[in-house]
Amino acid sequence: MNTESQRQRAVSAYTDFLNTPLDILIQQHLHTRVESAQQSPQQEEFPHGAASVLSLFHDVATSVPAYKHFLAEHAINPDSIQTFADFQTLPLITKENYLLRHPLANLCRHGQLEMCDMIAVSSGSTGKPTFWPRFFTDELQIATRFEQIFHDSFAADTKRTLAVICFTLGTWVGGMYTTNCCRYLASKGYPVTVITPGNNKEEILRVVQELGIAFEQVVLLGYPPFLKDVIDTGIARDIEWQRYQIKLVMAGEVFSEEWRSLVGERVGFQHPCYDSASLYGTADAGVLGNETPLSICIRRFLAAHPEAARTLFGESRLPTLVQYDPVSRFFEVKDRALLFSGDNGIPLVRYNILDTGGVINYNAMQQFLAQYGFDPVTELQAHGGRGVRPLPFVYVFGRSNFTVSYFGANIYPENVSVGLEQPEIRDWVTGKFVMQVKEDADKNRFLSVVVELAPGEEGSEQRRQAITSSILTQLLRLNSEFANYVPPEYQMLQIALVPTSDPEYFPVGVKHRYTRK
Repeated sequence: MNTESQRQRAVSAYTDFLNTPLDILIQQHLHTRVESAQQSPQQEEFPHGAASVLSLFHDVATSVPAYKHFLAEHAINPDSIQTFADFQTLPLITKENYLLRHPLANLCRHGQLEMCDMIAVSSGSTGKPTFWPRFFTDELQIATRFEQIFHDSFAADTKRTLAVICFTLGTWVGGMYTTNCCRYLASKGYPVTVITPGNNKEEILRVVQELGIAFEQVVLLGYPPFLKDVIDTGIARDIEWQRYQIKLVMAGEVFSEEWRSLVGERVGFQHPCYDSASLYGTADAGVLGNETPLSICIRRFLAAHPEAARTLFGESRLPTLVQYDPVSRFFEVKDRALLFSGDNGIPLVRYNILDTGGVINYNAMQQFLAQYGFDPVTELQAHGGRGVRPLPFVYVFGRSNFTVSYFGANIYPENVSVGLEQPEIRDWVTGKFVMQVKEDADKNRFLSVVVELAPGEEGSEQRRQAITSSILTQLLRLNSEFANYVPPEYQMLQIALVPTSDPEYFPVGVKHRYTRK
């Protein structure tokens, strides 16, 4: 290993990060031209990032032993891949056909695991751990996504900011990665101070109360249901969240705009488009995209206009909608599956992450919304206009294995969540539930939803009926398959209310699943 080369790689990347303002960096990436790539006159203009992803491919094809072997198995000569159309013919890589078939070192450049200085772990669906090595420079490009949020949404370049890391710390990717990225922002000159209580709720509440008043704003970074639990616990203890100018950075789960409004109301959001942001992140490659004030403004409009959302996304549920930098993470769509390519400790080329979604370029999004008389840019200009950048959009749905099929209708957890987030219901419940299709004694199917009551709340027949009515109303409003496929006599839900932390449905310390098959 060339230690001097490694040192220079780190120094060069860090110098560029520190000295390149966010606006200039994004403009450089948006105006990256593709003349260097060979392109026939008959081909359409390459999408943004196409030249960069071709360059990544050729680098990986020559430097990563596992990918060399993968191409040889498919009888592909890397020199034959010269255009973006050529690139699109490359076979997809997956965890099964690529990552799990090679020694960890061979997935890294030059077969040298020691060129990475950090390893994270993801458990995966089987429980067998997958290791994800990375180097300092990989974190710097992800830090730009955090910079977008802290600069464009929270104006943290001008406000003393306490960043409270509420993701789980340890070998898992979220906590340490987020901590490092926030510290890089501080080193760039942002007045950001980081503290790491992790997912220790008592410690989070303590540090916010004791340190929060010394800052102009406090950013809580964590998983949405956990942050809501922290906030609700604080309210139960008479914590005045409004004192701390709370902002939220979230990852890991799709949530509704009703959820954002509910949590925002409890902590005192001034403007929902600027007071929170969600990351589209993975253990595989860090952060792939991030919510922006523009994407949130658009998503809130679509949440209020479900027919427009169905037309745009093709489903009766609202996906996460983010913007992304195609030079950093390049997206494609094949049969509604999202593919991405990006540099990392394990570089990935046309990787199928098993997420369902799509890509919409900036102009196409604006044109679509104009058909409905909505201009999000004008909407945001009334609030100063920060965060409007002509980056492309990617949308991602929750994993399809979390749906249940009922009379041929796909029922999504997101539809039920909206019913529990209505003003007349939300104070009684935690937001967690388990949805399942069951059969009665005569083998007639019915849709069961077990709902977790909030701490200190008790169930009653009146509350059960109110929750039933609220969920049913939202299912009929949001899910056209449920409204049209399910016979009316089978649309009535069977709702059960159980106490907080019920051991059968909501055991403490176990990752919650919203559906059972």
